[in-house]
Amino acid sequence: MATKDALTQGAETLSDNDFAKLFDHTLLSPTATTKDYVALCNEANQYQFFSICVPPVWVNSCKALLGESEVQLCTVLGFPLGYSVSESKAFEAEKAVKDGATELDMVMALTQFKDGDFSKVQKDIELVVKAAAGNLVKVILETGYLDKSEIVKACQICEAAGADFVKTSTGFASSGATVEAIQVMRETVGSRLGVKASGGIRDFQAAKAMIKAGANRLGASKSIEIIKGPRI
Repeated sequence: MATKDALTQGAETLSDNDFAKLFDHTLLSPTATTKDYVALCNEANQYQFFSICVPPVWVNSCKALLGESEVQLCTVLGFPLGYSVSESKAFEAEKAVKDGATELDMVMALTQFKDGDFSKVQKDIELVVKAAAGNLVKVILETGYLDKSEIVKACQICEAAGADFVKTSTGFASSGATVEAIQVMRETVGSRLGVKASGGIRDFQAAKAMIKAGANRLGASKSIEIIKGPRI
């Protein structure tokens, strides 16, 4: 399975298919149109990315566009700032699953985390996990706003809450994924949770560095350029 192989193999040794299976092919632009989402789904089917990641309002349409494809359908919750009330995130999760989403990337309650109210942060995640009804939940930590000890604590909360993945970034903050953050996340969750690197991954070298650091999923809008570009 490609997501496990990525932790033991160098990125250069992965087949094109296994490399593509590491990617959530992402389009979260506020100005994207139907034409753009048609192209995204066609690209995902052509290259067999693991999933596409789209805004909630496009889940239903993209489900139809993907058809019987094995490509998974991912969406975002509480995006991009994370301070929606928990009930809103849970409703978004329920609606997204009903519309066809199989993976949910929720933004952690960052302001409550910074306030030290860790029980509320955990409850926020737990409500989404419950609403996800067995579908995969990734929690976006927005690591650019956290120091090492905070990243560790956030990962521990995510695991306790039943999340499946921890994820670095929304791509909307001032900084995205870093090797250092991925290393801390992987060291904290071990093999128990997945680790997704997202935000600022635009070429093979960046993708390779994230995989080497411990990421087993990559979120990128430049997925095609990365997998088709030179592996040097």
